Amino acid sequence: MANTVLIGLQWGDEGKGKIIDYITGRSDVVVRFQGGNNAGHTVEIGDEKFILHLIPSGILRSKALCIIGNGVVVNPLSLHDEIDELKRRGIKVDGRLQVSTRCQLVFQYHCMLDGLFEKKLGDSKIGTTKRGIGPAYADKVNRVGIRAADLKHLDRFEKRFRAQAAFYNRIFRDAGVDELDVDAEWKKLSDVAPRVAPLVTDTVLTLNQMVKAGKEVLFEGAQGTYLDVDYGTYPYVTSSNTTSGAACTGGGIAPSRIDLVVGVAKAYTTRVGSGPFPTEATGEIGEYLRKQGGEYGATTGRPRRCGWFDAVATRYAVMLTGADSIAVTKLDVLDSLDKIPVCIAYELDGKRITEMPSDTEEIARVVPVYEELPGWKQSTANVRSWNDFPAAAKAYLQHLVELIGARLDIVSVGPKRDQTMSLNPA
Repeated sequence: MANTVLIGLQWGDEGKGKIIDYITGRSDVVVRFQGGNNAGHTVEIGDEKFILHLIPSGILRSKALCIIGNGVVVNPLSLHDEIDELKRRGIKVDGRLQVSTRCQLVFQYHCMLDGLFEKKLGDSKIGTTKRGIGPAYADKVNRVGIRAADLKHLDRFEKRFRAQAAFYNRIFRDAGVDELDVDAEWKKLSDVAPRVAPLVTDTVLTLNQMVKAGKEVLFEGAQGTYLDVDYGTYPYVTSSNTTSGAACTGGGIAPSRIDLVVGVAKAYTTRVGSGPFPTEATGEIGEYLRKQGGEYGATTGRPRRCGWFDAVATRYAVMLTGADSIAVTKLDVLDSLDKIPVCIAYELDGKRITEMPSDTEEIARVVPVYEELPGWKQSTANVRSWNDFPAAAKAYLQHLVELIGARLDIVSVGPKRDQTMSLNPA
């Protein structure tokens, strides 16, 4: 039995929710360990589509216990709504979801400050989802945040909320923007707190007891490697650590308990928001990839920027995260192309390099060096085993994993649950 961390190897939106849903067929526990409701994990089961923002994708598998770990920032109103929506659609949540007492909470004043910052940045904006994630993590680091444990003590919760809301309102007043209606917001929170509070517990104990009992645990990452606040294209990143090491600090488990890291990558590349994107394809081909792949954000609906597979960036991500098992998604999006470019190196200031720069301004200046692989010109949507793939599709997949130095274990050829398969091309 393996304790597995699953993370994205690109700029997010790699299809992690789909792969997590596939893997959780054999997992006992699924843990979210970072991010907040800025994430959007999409899973399609039959004719139904589920988009999960805070609750682990394992909730869609009847036997899995789901944990929102301490590294996640939780908007209690959003969590309540997400639970209600799942129940409305027949998904059992009661007794299957726990929230760490140590989770930092996100409030409307965080969202308002998020929007204010983006507005003031103008053309230099980060491109956040304006869900208050960054300001909530800032409160955590500033040691003024409100944690999920406070939901269990309504008087204490109210006192702390009103004090922080007053602080934020002074900021809004000085900036000349609308202030938060504290009484109206508290009414919403006081209604929801008693419903969410029973879920709040010391999930570190739960998780480690499960590991000790030999249960299989899956740690569900959100966003992607190049949105990591330390290792991504800073400052065009999210506000948390999105790489595999964060599973330990954000979940509450020792590094020695992790057995496997699975990295997820699209067969091409996308990103949302501002920041450098070396292999971005503009114009007609970029629009083609966007349309074929349905590349619009699950959380915001924003169109994603689309481009070719970047072996330089993905190889660096594999090294950084320790991913030795790879899942490639959306291969079917490339089915109709005659030729498929793959970035194998960069040119930086006239010099060829094969490693990802750590300086964001250098990443913005690189020119991708491509090689072209032949397309397969036939649908892969109904492929269910390695042997059934067209020869050119096999060659494409094999070449990708050779370039990035990892083992190919899973391929997805469409949005449905049954369009994902385990394989061993060796």
